[in-house]
Amino acid sequence: MDTVDVVVVGAGVIGLAVARALALAGREVVVLEKNSRIGEETSSRNSEVIHAGIYYPRDSLKAVLCVHGKQLLYAYCEQKSIPHRRCGKLIVALADEQARQLDSIRTRAVANRVRDVEMLSAAEVAGLEPAVRCTAGLFSPSTGIVDSHSLMLALQGDLEAAGGSVGFLSELTEGCRDSDHFRLRVNAAGTVTEVGARCLINAAGLNASRIARRITGLDPKHVPDTRFAKGNYFVYRAKHPFRHLVYPLPEPDGLGIHVTLDLGGQARFGPDVEWVDEPEYGVDGARAGRFFQAIRGYWPDVNLRALAPGYAGVRPKLVGPGDPPGDFLIHGPEVHGMPGLVNLFGIESPGLTASLAIAERVCARLAVKDRIG
Repeated sequence: MDTVDVVVVGAGVIGLAVARALALAGREVVVLEKNSRIGEETSSRNSEVIHAGIYYPRDSLKAVLCVHGKQLLYAYCEQKSIPHRRCGKLIVALADEQARQLDSIRTRAVANRVRDVEMLSAAEVAGLEPAVRCTAGLFSPSTGIVDSHSLMLALQGDLEAAGGSVGFLSELTEGCRDSDHFRLRVNAAGTVTEVGARCLINAAGLNASRIARRITGLDPKHVPDTRFAKGNYFVYRAKHPFRHLVYPLPEPDGLGIHVTLDLGGQARFGPDVEWVDEPEYGVDGARAGRFFQAIRGYWPDVNLRALAPGYAGVRPKLVGPGDPPGDFLIHGPEVHGMPGLVNLFGIESPGLTASLAIAERVCARLAVKDRIG
């Protein structure tokens, strides 16, 4: 049985960021990815937004890691020439009674140490986005967009340059703690092999709870259920007026159907929230009517015929429909008591923004577990 220092499960943006950080710290790292390429699930099926950190409860992991991760991510993109743009975001109130909610969001942003947000009148919003209709707005200049695939390629490149590797079509089927290491059974393209690892990082995203349940000896009370919130996107097949991201006020379970821009300037709208039993990625064109009604609230000139089904992503949530927003869970040995294991649960938005900060946090958890183990 081959034994390595660290096995990371999942080659999405979180798994790659964690593996890179560990490899750069001198650890021997192997990433197991059940798909044939990096980032085929949540990491490549999102809005590609660099979030500012304004929505999340004060001192939550989402707030702390988003704000810190944003700084790390912008610096990393500059260093590696990863395509990105600090385009800014408008959150708009569509009626006078919604303006108070904007003030509440601003208060939360300041509590999260995001102090560059600015309240705007309807006229000031029109100065930035003349086609947008609203009664007031909140402007976040530090929000941006990033090419998520280029980001993941850069992380993979750093990992491999530091001696790490990614094994594709490799799925962890079971594992157990044996003395001072894990014994892992891995299905690698149909061939089952056994691998030893001193440390195991579960960054499997949508499958994180399933992977955790495959680890013999881990108390089930430390494995939350993962719920699947599908988000559909429609692309806009016509000229549009937007220079910034434009969001309505948040809605239950999501941030509302908003307009984001890709780095080529194309507009796309979404995501909505569709709770599903298992991840699936088809987009029903019949949902265009609901999108049209939501979009016309802040952009009256939207053309229904220009809305075309785009793509869908699925968010791993630890809460269900109508529940208060959940937080990230990063469980190391100080939580579950199993030396060498770190589980990451519920890493949804703003996980892309927070990825480098999450990697730092996991490295800190490993330092703790090394002392325990």
